[in-house]
Amino acid sequence: MRIRTLLATVTAGLAAATCLSAAGPANAQPGNACSPSVSLDRFSDALDKTTYEGTYVGNLSALAVDRDGSLAALSDRSALFGLDARTLAPESVVPLADESGAALDSEGLVIDRDGTRLITSETEPSIRRYSRDGAILDRLPVPAALQVAPAGRAVSNGTFEGLTLLPGGRTLLASMEYALSGDTSGAVRFQTWERHAKSWKPAEQYAYRPDTGLGVPEVQALPDGRLLVLERGFTSGVGNTVRLYLADPRHATDTSAVENLTGQPGVRLIGKTLLADIVSCPTLGATAKQPQPNPLLDNIEGMVVTGRSQGAWKVLLVSDDNQNAVQTTRFYYLRVRTTS
Repeated sequence: MRIRTLLATVTAGLAAATCLSAAGPANAQPGNACSPSVSLDRFSDALDKTTYEGTYVGNLSALAVDRDGSLAALSDRSALFGLDARTLAPESVVPLADESGAALDSEGLVIDRDGTRLITSETEPSIRRYSRDGAILDRLPVPAALQVAPAGRAVSNGTFEGLTLLPGGRTLLASMEYALSGDTSGAVRFQTWERHAKSWKPAEQYAYRPDTGLGVPEVQALPDGRLLVLERGFTSGVGNTVRLYLADPRHATDTSAVENLTGQPGVRLIGKTLLADIVSCPTLGATAKQPQPNPLLDNIEGMVVTGRSQGAWKVLLVSDDNQNAVQTTRFYYLRVRTTS
């Protein structure tokens, strides 16, 4: 998404266990460690400000592993790229559109077990199923409250950013980026759908509270049902804040019938544990085109789990450069350890 500028709103009263301070790279962990749970293997700017078959390779908002092992990278300007998983070289591009042929604000991506592409658009918001060649197959129903005002209570440019299939492939989960109007607790809604034959029906909904001033640009499921959740914000003149959390929705309250989330008792939020604040990662020689608390940072928006090695999850992140000269399309190769 074209990220909104946020003022620095993190208050001193936040507990250290919930929110790390935006310390500079001088506070980074030894070696390649970002934290005791996360390390950075390398980064790549290979696709920054490049084109493929006349299409700008940037504005990347989501990643997925395709069935042949290649990477799929979704641009929020209505394009889906196929990338070589090793070199990141583009191998294909498929244009996307809505039913009237209009462009999408395409943000979330899942490749289903039959190879179809489930893609969100923030505009309405919507989730559509596409064939490999970009033809629309159908569209999932979205609860009325999650639609952008005046149709619903969602804020413009703050809806379905993250999309993931839960273990077993029968439950789809989409994360809202920001809270609904009236949800004064600051929690965002995570909506699920259950697979019924060839269709998807809305199911349980959960509440997740990001750190003050941050939104949720991406979420990815792990095999045990827990989630990796990205939280992100931007402060003009300072730069980005990006944090990676481990979240557990398995004991959270179904909030689909809760009209307003106001911090009321009886609503159990999705529990979360900080894995790393990306500001504490080593720079590895990265440079930034605008002020950043760590030159490695940019507008990180996409995430995918690509495998497992030596007890750690291999996680790939990508930043959305917004086709802006002072931002970078950057891939980040992380190793993430999660406790059972």
